[in-house]
Amino acid sequence: MDNKKPIKRHEALKPLSRQHHFGLLFSWKIRKGFAENISVDRLKIYADWFFLQEIKPHFKLEEDYIFPILGAEHPLIERALKEHRHIERLFRDREDPQNSLSLLEEELEAHIRFEERVLFTEIQEMATKEELTKIDEIHFDAGSKEEYADPFWEQN
Repeated sequence: MDNKKPIKRHEALKPLSRQHHFGLLFSWKIRKGFAENISVDRLKIYADWFFLQEIKPHFKLEEDYIFPILGAEHPLIERALKEHRHIERLFRDREDPQNSLSLLEEELEAHIRFEERVLFTEIQEMATKEELTKIDEIHFDAGSKEEYADPFWEQN
């Protein structure tokens, strides 16, 4: 039996963790789309929308406000930034969207799990009270307020 306790996340980081939840849902929706034989074009349109509405602003928040707590030379930050660039390339790929989407749903999920389980835990431990207060004062946009117009994942 798995006795893992839920991670106790500092209030200042909870909005970003909620955004991570949307990323995990994205991965699930792409997997479901493939399983339901939804056209790659429809999946790519959704991925493009998700990139602009969720991923791009989320990465900017992390890179501008969260990652500086550990510093650019910290190995965990180097890994996170490398993964950000790779995930962005997968979102932008037009040559082989089926392969990119397949890789994207796996790699985005793995990246989110790394940030939640390892990176945010380290940041939470290393951040000063002042740094966490500053993050808490930033008005995070917890993702897009608009619903995506084509909920392909709801099909039977």
